[in-house]
Amino acid sequence: MNAPTPDGDRHDGRLDDLSRRLTQALQILDLEVDYPLLLGLAAETTRAVGPDGGPISTFLVGYAAGMTSTSDKQSVSDAVERAVDVARQANRKTGDGGIDDGWANTAQ
Repeated sequence: MNAPTPDGDRHDGRLDDLSRRLTQALQILDLEVDYPLLLGLAAETTRAVGPDGGPISTFLVGYAAGMTSTSDKQSVSDAVERAVDVARQANRKTGDGGIDDGWANTAQ
C-alpha cells in the first residue's frame, strides 16, 4: 500500500502499519486513510500557523467527518474532503495577519 506523501515521497510502510494498528484498535476496520489529503492539510496548516497546527487541523477534520453519521464509505470520504476544504479556507490569512473570515459560513 505504501501511500505517497504530498511531496511524492513514499514511506517504508510505517504509515500503513500505523493505520492498520489504529483502525483495528479503534474498531474502524473499513476506513481507508487518504494520506496525501491529510498530510497536505497538515503541511499547509503548519506553514500558516506553526508546527502545532498540523496535528490539530487533522484531528478537527477527523472529528468533523466523524460527526457525519453514516456507514457508507463514500459519504465518509466526502465528509473528510469537505472538512479539509473548510480547514484550508480557515488557514488562509488576510494581508493584516488575521484569519480570513470568509470561512465563517461554512459550518458542517
